Amino acid sequence: MAEFSQNRGKRRDGEALGSAVDFLLANARLVLGVGGAAVLGIATLAVKRLIDRATNPRDEDDAKEDSWKELSLLKATPCLQRRPPPAALSQSVPLRAPSPAAPGGPEDADVREAPQPSSPAPSLCLTFQERLLAFEQNYVTVPVARVALAKQLAGDIALELQAYLRNKFPELPFGPLVPGGPLYDGLQAGATDPVRILVPLVLEPGLWGLVPGVDTVAGDPRCWAVRRAQLEFRARGSSPWDRFLVGGYLSSRALLELLRKALTASVNWPAIGSLLGCLIRPRVASEELLLEVQHDRLELTVAVLLAVTSTLAGEHLLLAWPLEGLAGNLWLQDLYSAEAARLRALDECDAGTRRRLLLLLCGVCHRHPVLRRLGRGHLTQVVLCLGEEEADWAEEALGERFLQALESLIGSLEQASLPCHFNRSVDLLAGLREEEIDDLGFALFRGLQAPELLLAAG
Repeated sequence: MAEFSQNRGKRRDGEALGSAVDFLLANARLVLGVGGAAVLGIATLAVKRLIDRATNPRDEDDAKEDSWKELSLLKATPCLQRRPPPAALSQSVPLRAPSPAAPGGPEDADVREAPQPSSPAPSLCLTFQERLLAFEQNYVTVPVARVALAKQLAGDIALELQAYLRNKFPELPFGPLVPGGPLYDGLQAGATDPVRILVPLVLEPGLWGLVPGVDTVAGDPRCWAVRRAQLEFRARGSSPWDRFLVGGYLSSRALLELLRKALTASVNWPAIGSLLGCLIRPRVASEELLLEVQHDRLELTVAVLLAVTSTLAGEHLLLAWPLEGLAGNLWLQDLYSAEAARLRALDECDAGTRRRLLLLLCGVCHRHPVLRRLGRGHLTQVVLCLGEEEADWAEEALGERFLQALESLIGSLEQASLPCHFNRSVDLLAGLREEEIDDLGFALFRGLQAPELLLAAG
């Protein structure tokens, strides 16, 4: 009974405070004008909700969700957008000792240097811009010698795999295997991305056509279907790829399974690794086709990607990808090459640092236990958007652009939507659960308030 009276008293106090806030808002326009009332309204919104939470306790997860969303409303107010930069950007902050090299085992490793003794921290203090550049040097930049060795190993593995496929499946016309990816485009951030080896399918002209994913039963705008054509004139069996047809369409799932069995059970990786001076093992537990490469000077992850790259696809690069549900037999449109080319073109226009910003975001998120859910695709969209809107991309503005990218990500998470730059119908956050979006938003908001701590995470 006493507890009930206490709760009722809290509710009365809350109602009284709420009434006072409502009265203040009702008369704010007379005292402060329209602009001042708008600012006060948003500010007091958070106060009212704090009162509600005090009188109606809720779960910790609900409180966390509201905290980052409500507080970030203040930054969206037009009158508050021209705020001074965070103290970490313009003032000195104590320098923490650099944390060890990026954590993680072979499952999240790509190009990783052998552990090196950390140098003692200097006694001086650094601004956020200086800390950001130090983070870039310590955790983002890949030494030239490591890049060269990784390219050599990837090229040798591609040649060995190509010889195996031609001997194992002489009836299937695979094209030349092509290594590539961020490492080859200067977009490799420490240990964030695998080297890609494309295994192109050579499809006969006139026997195949493309159907947009939205026009299929899957209704997926990310994908395309590869349809068999001319069946009335060229019956099944006219093409060696006909054995992988499902319902008249070339099945990416069937081809993935074929290559998966070959990589995990047939290829003599110990012999190939011995020839190349390294240890190569397929990652059996992964749905993607990944190879772990261990060399005495680096560790490398290689992604083997079946691709449709002929004139049939035009400008599209279509990948066999482990998709779920009705999209399982479709081909995922890969936009990496288009994104990398657009970033390169924007940077060349003004000698900008957009690609450096992307590398920094990838490095920070990869080292963070929560933010690692944000992949290169998510971060690239943010940088592309900023890259075409902002004018100043000198190195001196890198810290400001970094914080601006965090704000942009928070805004996308608030809306639970991040449209693809090259296909606005594709939402890159569609695959995340609501609780994952809340965790990301909370982590980013805390990082925006103390960015120097975000650099030290991991």
